Amino acid sequence: MPSPFIELEVGGRIVKVTNPDKIYFPDIGATKRELVEYYVSVGEGALRALYDRPTYLKRHPDGVRSEAIYQKRLPPRHPDWLETVTVRFPSGRSADALKVTEVASIAYCANLGTIDFHPWPTRSGDVEHPDELRIDIDPQPGTGFEEARRVAFAVHEVLMELGIRGFPKTSGNRGIHINVRIEPRWSFTEVRHAAIGFAREVERRRPDLVTTAWWKEERGEKVFIDYNQNARDRTVAGAYSVRAFPAAPVSTPVTWLELADLDPRDFDIRTVPPRFAEMGDVHREIDDHHHSIEMLLEWYAKDERGDMPYPPNYPKMPGEPMRVQPSKARSSGDEAG
Repeated sequence: MPSPFIELEVGGRIVKVTNPDKIYFPDIGATKRELVEYYVSVGEGALRALYDRPTYLKRHPDGVRSEAIYQKRLPPRHPDWLETVTVRFPSGRSADALKVTEVASIAYCANLGTIDFHPWPTRSGDVEHPDELRIDIDPQPGTGFEEARRVAFAVHEVLMELGIRGFPKTSGNRGIHINVRIEPRWSFTEVRHAAIGFAREVERRRPDLVTTAWWKEERGEKVFIDYNQNARDRTVAGAYSVRAFPAAPVSTPVTWLELADLDPRDFDIRTVPPRFAEMGDVHREIDDHHHSIEMLLEWYAKDERGDMPYPPNYPKMPGEPMRVQPSKARSSGDEAG
């Protein structure tokens, strides 16, 4: 028996939605149809965040209770109007990822069970030089959104001093992302170094609240600024991306004024569309500002600590310190002694 389906017109294309009444988000009873219609309703903003970028898909074809399929390659069977772009992984292998060019491509992927969209910080015309610096504010155990908010405003203060405009959004969980458009003339390695330099400056100013320690055992009850989200092949959920949690929260662009007292739990698959209809995309100006990261690279170069560890799935990188958990390194040293 064929699956039930509906058809939606999206930007002049017909997008088929199969099993539209399947419950995807059990806490609020939101269906697959609601997921697809959500992305259409905020299409202008979601498209701005994803446009012309290699984009990974985090799929849950049976809803958020099902195991995630984190898909870096666009499925081989797809409409001929969907576009791809070739990206290279740290291993040296490559793949053809989705290149988002229209709202219909977002809707099509939502029908595949894609809940989160994870864009690269590059455009398809030059996948080797990021045009976005990502400041990922990640609360650690013992901290939460309130601490992340305080760190975000410390970040904002440093950016303002540099004459850089950052655009904040909720992560859809407990954290905050701040995106900065940059001139696409630095490599992934250089942009990651700039992120380290920036994070260390915020940590220097707020050592009571911020940590850049890669190893969790060294972070304590502080907020981690995850510089490694700027490494090649690392991604975060894009603006307006739904997150795969039972209450269907949304990674929502906000203004700095709003950030002062908002509750991230107020932004979900049902509340964001009317907000968008009223306010439009509050990050509509993000592509009007492309900044230099030269000062951040100077901060990095002057810091005697040098580079920091990469994520564990990366090959050993040039200049990277020993990738060993500090407690294990001490234990090995004790045994050797």
